[in-house]
Amino acid sequence: MRHALPILAALALAACQPQAPDGKPASAPADAPPVVGAAPTETAGALPDAFKGDLHVVGTEPFWSAQVREKDIAFNMMDPATNLTGPNNGAVMQDGKAVWETVIGGKPLKLTLTQQAGCSDGMSDLKFPLAAEIVHDGKTLKGCASKESERPREQVAP
Repeated sequence: MRHALPILAALALAACQPQAPDGKPASAPADAPPVVGAAPTETAGALPDAFKGDLHVVGTEPFWSAQVREKDIAFNMMDPATNLTGPNNGAVMQDGKAVWETVIGGKPLKLTLTQQAGCSDGMSDLKFPLAAEIVHDGKTLKGCASKESERPREQVAP
């Protein structure tokens, strides 16, 4: 019994967690090592400016397009039957890429954008600031993207 008291005291102290003044768990010190296997902490609020606002996404072979708006994501395979829209659930950052996931036409759609200066759509001389990948209905489509307000335009010779 004499050894039970120190063991119980050690267990009670091990269960303690430092608290902030408001009673919530205290955050780790700035020099604490990172927690191995911790989930990514970047969220839609942490999106770099390049991925914010209305976005225009295009691809070729086959031709397709998508538009990311505040409330929805539209996807079109250049056929009226594939003019589909789903809710914009927001993006998260994963390994430096902005990723949106939604359901369009009853099927999951995943849109991934990566900063890549000079992305080419493969059909024109236009250069886009973002590379794009859409996975929908078992197909992976590659293309390019930009903010709607910064879409590259064909240059007309004077």
